[in-house]
Amino acid sequence: MSRYTDAMMTARNWFALLPALLVCSCGTVKFYTQAMGGQMEIWRESRSNATVLADDSVSTHVKRRLELIEELRAYAASDLHLPTKSFGKYCDLKRPYVVWVVYAAPEFSVEGKKWWYPLVGSLKYRGFFDEKDAVVEAKQLKNKGYDVFVGGVEAYSTLGYLKDPVLNTFLHRSDADLAELIFHELTHAKVFIPGDTDFNEAFATANAEEGVRRWLRSKRDFVTLRKYESERRKNREIIHLMLEARDQLKAVYANSHLDVEAERRAKRQVFEEMLKKALVLRPSSNARGPQGAPGWNNARLNTVATYYTMVPGFERILKQHGGDLEAFHHEVESMRKLDNDERMKILGTPKS
Repeated sequence: MSRYTDAMMTARNWFALLPALLVCSCGTVKFYTQAMGGQMEIWRESRSNATVLADDSVSTHVKRRLELIEELRAYAASDLHLPTKSFGKYCDLKRPYVVWVVYAAPEFSVEGKKWWYPLVGSLKYRGFFDEKDAVVEAKQLKNKGYDVFVGGVEAYSTLGYLKDPVLNTFLHRSDADLAELIFHELTHAKVFIPGDTDFNEAFATANAEEGVRRWLRSKRDFVTLRKYESERRKNREIIHLMLEARDQLKAVYANSHLDVEAERRAKRQVFEEMLKKALVLRPSSNARGPQGAPGWNNARLNTVATYYTMVPGFERILKQHGGDLEAFHHEVESMRKLDNDERMKILGTPKS
C-alpha cells in the first residue's frame, strides 16, 4: 500500500472525530486540528524502511539505525511477544522532537491535571506538534494558577491504531536506549487501558527494560548489558529522590496550619533538598536546570511519577511468573476490567 493511501486512511480516522469536535470549544477544535495536521505530515513524509535502505542519498548512520530497528522488531515479535506493525517506515521531520508535551498541576497538589481524548480517555498531558502552541497552552494554564512544564518528546505511540514510523528524532540514541524506546512504544500496542496514564507508562517502562536485558543477553553483549544496568540503577536512585520529594510535598499540602506563603516556602525547600541530594549522586546531572529549584514544580515532578511509580509492582508480577512474558502480559491484560484503585492495590501503589 502506498504511503499516500495510508495517509488517506489516517485522514479517515481523524475525520471520524469531527462529529465530536462540532460540540467542542474553539480551543478544543484548534487542538485537534493541529493534531490532525501533525499526524498527516508524518504520514506524508514516511517511506518504507526498505526504500530508505536502498536510497543512495541516505546517510550510513540512518541506514545502520534502521537495520538495528529491523533487528529489534524481529526480536520483539519472536521473543517478547509484542505486536510489530509499527516502525516499518521512516520519517525525517527535520526537527529534534516530534511533539512538545504540556504537563500541569495545581500549585499545591501533586495530582496532575488530566485532559480527555477520544479512544484513549484521560491523559495527564497534552501534546502539540508545534512548540509555540505548547508554550501558549502552558502560559494559559500558568495564568490560571497551575504549575506547568513543557518538554520535547522524541517518540509516541498511536496504540496500534496506526502504523507508527521510525522518526529521525530518536536515531541518535545508543543501541540499548533505542531498543528500550522501540520496546516501550510497541508495549503500548500490546496493553493500553484508557484513562490510566500511570499504569500504561509504568507497564511499558518495566516491559521495555526487561526486553532490553533479554535482547542484550541473546547477543551475549554483556559489556553493554552491565553499562545499561548501571545506568538504570543510577536513574532509579534519582527517581527515588524525586518520588520521595513528591511524598514530602503531599504532607506539606495536607498541612492545614500553613498559610500560602509558608506553603510556598516549604515547597521550595523540598525541591532544594531534592536537588542537593541528586547532585551528590550525579554531580554532572542536569537535573538542576538553568533555574535551579525554581525550575522544578509539581507538574515537572509528575513527568517522573507518571513513568515510574508503579514499575516495581510490574517487576514483582513478572518475577512471580518466573519471567514468563506471555503469562505476565496476560495478567496485566486481565487488570483491564478493574478500576484504577484496584490496579493500584495489586501493584502495591498507595493512592495519591
